[in-house]
Amino acid sequence: FEVYWVGQILTMRMSVLSVSKILSGVGFLPFPQRATALSLAQRIKAANDNLAPDVRLELSGDDSIIVWLTRIDKRNALSFALMDKLIDLAHLLATWTDVRAVILAGEGKSFSTGIDLADLNNPKNLKQVAWELIKPFQSKFQKVCLVWRELPMPVISVLHGHCLGAGLQLALATDIRIATADCQFAIMEAKWGLVADMGLTQSAMGVLRADIVKELAMTARIFDGQQAFDYGVVSHLSDTPMEVAKNLVAELSNRSPDAILASKRITNAMYHTPATTLYQEKLWQIKLLLGQNRKLAVKKAKDETVKFIGRQFN
Repeated sequence: FEVYWVGQILTMRMSVLSVSKILSGVGFLPFPQRATALSLAQRIKAANDNLAPDVRLELSGDDSIIVWLTRIDKRNALSFALMDKLIDLAHLLATWTDVRAVILAGEGKSFSTGIDLADLNNPKNLKQVAWELIKPFQSKFQKVCLVWRELPMPVISVLHGHCLGAGLQLALATDIRIATADCQFAIMEAKWGLVADMGLTQSAMGVLRADIVKELAMTARIFDGQQAFDYGVVSHLSDTPMEVAKNLVAELSNRSPDAILASKRITNAMYHTPATTLYQEKLWQIKLLLGQNRKLAVKKAKDETVKFIGRQFN
């Protein structure tokens, strides 16, 4: 049908300008490339000045960028400041049309041990947390993960040490995950009487079976890289995951960046979930925060003898 009408348009001998206006209006033509006086290396250097000390960019082979989480002393726990920087960085990278791929990794002993509880439990942040949960669009906690799904280039996460809670939800939002066999994983929130609310309803869709998501989220069980591979949490296992990631980037560099983008977009579209599922994450988190069993879960993490009361919600 589309081919027929394109043929009709061309046979009517419309001017090139007229055709361009029509196609541009419906998004068929590529956007113009914006000239920049700065090389990729210069842009990375400028970005690093703003990202330090929490994040560091490294120019890698085949016009790829490694995004290093660098809160080594905190095992790359996601502080509020780090989340803000990652969101801003992803928006910036989306405008760099010469970047072929992004590798997301953690310096030190872990990829990420989850959200920084010092920030989350700080009374000074209470109003900010409340707003993020009640506002009618993506929270900061959801966006820091899901923004990587929207990048117009492949995002590969390299996982080692620990990939827990928020760290796992961040990794699940990347396109491909490569891990060491001894990396420790968990959807940790249930341990603290909470629910995973960082976009899991979107990032896990199409990656994990629903029963696997339920089991891991309900139990908060810690599992290793081999189990993660068996579950489908990770794409590949390797003793040298960064090397595997770079080899994959080299392979991708032989393909059209626009064809790669199209593949990413249509695959994500296969597993699209409505925005209301993200709101359900936030709604249930509010309920749990107001409930008694959440407080008991925090105590039980230190004292196994603590008992929960009966279920408060339906």
